[in-house]
Amino acid sequence: MALDQAVSLLGLFLAAFGAATILPFQSEVVLGAMMATNAAPVWLLFAMASLGNTLGSVVNYVLGLGLDQFEGRSWFPASQQQMARARQWYGRWGVWSLLLSWAPFADPLTVVAGVMRTPFWLFLALVAVAKTGRYAVLIWLCKSVSWCAGV
Repeated sequence: MALDQAVSLLGLFLAAFGAATILPFQSEVVLGAMMATNAAPVWLLFAMASLGNTLGSVVNYVLGLGLDQFEGRSWFPASQQQMARARQWYGRWGVWSLLLSWAPFADPLTVVAGVMRTPFWLFLALVAVAKTGRYAVLIWLCKSVSWCAGV
């Protein structure tokens, strides 16, 4: 693998990683540009984007794990009673919302998963399916309906 290809793949990984956090990154543009220029094999682009985006969500989850230490403080956005109700609802229904973690508006769901102490294996499985599925659809669109110029 050439150095320029490795740097490009690292850039895609970092863009996908950042896009999964609360930072305003757009990995779709980077992926599309890399596909349009044949910067690397599609399977490698798919793997790097999926891995980066999933790991970015893991960072959100870990941040969420630490947020509950502030519960009960005056500035915390929810009362202990509200948090108890939220935990009950989330435990029953909310964990499946992680399948929406592919959507740009849904990154906070991965933080909530940490706050709500979703078992890590379940979190990782649901988020990996969602994030990987997202990039599969984006690549399909790029190849099938000429979403990316020149592909």
